[in-house]
Amino acid sequence: MNTEPRADEQAIGPFLADQLEVRGISRRGFVKFVLGITAAMGLPFGMTARVMAALERPSARPSVIWLHFQECTGCTESLLRATHPTVEGLILDLISLDYSETLLAAAGHQAERALHDAMEQNQGRFILVVEGSVPTADHGNFCKVAGRTPQDMLHAIAPQAVAAVAIGSCASWGGVQSAAPNPTGAVGLREALGLEGILKADGSVLPVVNLPGCPASPYNLLATLLYYLTLHRLPELDAKGRPKFAYARLIHENCERRPHFDAGRFAEQFGDAGHRQGWCLYKLGCKGPETYANCPAIQFGDVGANAWPVGIGHPCFGCAEQGVGFHKALHEQAKVLSVTPTSLFPGVFTEHPGGVTLAAAAVAGAIGGGALVYALEAGNKLKQAERQSIPATDDEA
Repeated sequence: MNTEPRADEQAIGPFLADQLEVRGISRRGFVKFVLGITAAMGLPFGMTARVMAALERPSARPSVIWLHFQECTGCTESLLRATHPTVEGLILDLISLDYSETLLAAAGHQAERALHDAMEQNQGRFILVVEGSVPTADHGNFCKVAGRTPQDMLHAIAPQAVAAVAIGSCASWGGVQSAAPNPTGAVGLREALGLEGILKADGSVLPVVNLPGCPASPYNLLATLLYYLTLHRLPELDAKGRPKFAYARLIHENCERRPHFDAGRFAEQFGDAGHRQGWCLYKLGCKGPETYANCPAIQFGDVGANAWPVGIGHPCFGCAEQGVGFHKALHEQAKVLSVTPTSLFPGVFTEHPGGVTLAAAAVAGAIGGGALVYALEAGNKLKQAERQSIPATDDEA
């Protein structure tokens, strides 16, 4: 039998650049992608070459085992709609998705064999991704996969992982399932590992990266995995286990409607003149002032500008913030955590002594407008505290 390739067949080399060429992606397009993902990870421009080198190593793809617990599969659906890269480019070229109940072609015993083989071949090296909350009531019997509860699966799999990623608000801290009365006792992955006393095989604590959101952005997941692939360590996390490159700033600080907030222009109800003109949605219950996420910057679905809730005229409901989304009323006004100007404001220059620059005046006006809302809220709290501190008279008693 002749095994020589035909003249019209194109041999595919072992490197990512070879794969890109076959898919019609130019080197320039690849460089643009690397530049974008380097910026998304919060790395300096000088790290671009290192990120590119990590992506081009044919043996560098990290093994990923993806488990589904109590959830709607929305985070996976969001991943399926990513376009740079597409899901097939992600799981075939950038990572090695060795097990996922949703995307796996195999089923039944073949699927379980794939999970066993992936753990055995990548022991101590694979990244565990968990989508969905962990039920703690009734010994976890509200959720079972192949006859095993999430606790059973975590005891068997988590100790062999190098790190874990809790994708979505459900896996991060319980999500919608944890809303009162929380009949399943839903908790996030990190809390579940603590309750079960699950550690890595060497006795150390398994690091967990929380990527909250409903759904979580697929690009925050990709950036986290590539950060680990490039630097061989996890990105810097905040107090709630979230990567700072994605969750360091309030949505409110980079919202396109922020100038209207600073100017005191608010939509009072859906469909009014202010709402139609794109004014601030704070009075309609927008939770942007108390929710940390990068939604205004990366948006969703790759379908064009303004493709996120506030951009299409609906208040943010704080899905990415613990204790806000699914716990506060949808149209309840948010706590204004900061009146810091947005990072997109122009810089303040002082080269001209004796006067105030236009930029300085703009920043001062922005702080003043935001501080007005903050001061009103603080004044109400102060009055309430004063009333509680005044002893009741005999007549009032």
